Amino acid sequence: MSFEADLYALLKGLVSNRVYPDIAPIAVVHPYITWQGVGGQTLRFIDNTAADHRNTRVQVNTWATTRAGANTLARQIEDVLCATSLFTATPLGEAVSDYDSETKTYGAMQDFSIYSTR
Repeated sequence: MSFEADLYALLKGLVSNRVYPDIAPIAVVHPYITWQGVGGQTLRFIDNTAADHRNTRVQVNTWATTRAGANTLARQIEDVLCATSLFTATPLGEAVSDYDSETKTYGAMQDFSIYSTR
């Protein structure tokens, strides 16, 4: 499996499979999760060969009909990602709140540093 497939497998049970890279479909049922790769550290040895691990900075976004729902889901995601043995995830701070006035949807966004061999 790829890193992306592992991430999906870990998160899908929290929101009945509603986990999407980048953006969700229009009119998706709440709650749902989106995520983006937003950088990371390139790992190279001194001889410039690639390391056997990759580091990806991933922003995971929760979307719900209430602030409490978005925050609760964000904490569940943090627990799941930090407990897995599929890769090593470290939160890079607390979740940041968001609100989409057009869809009346509450969001919570949190970045993770993830080391993976996939």
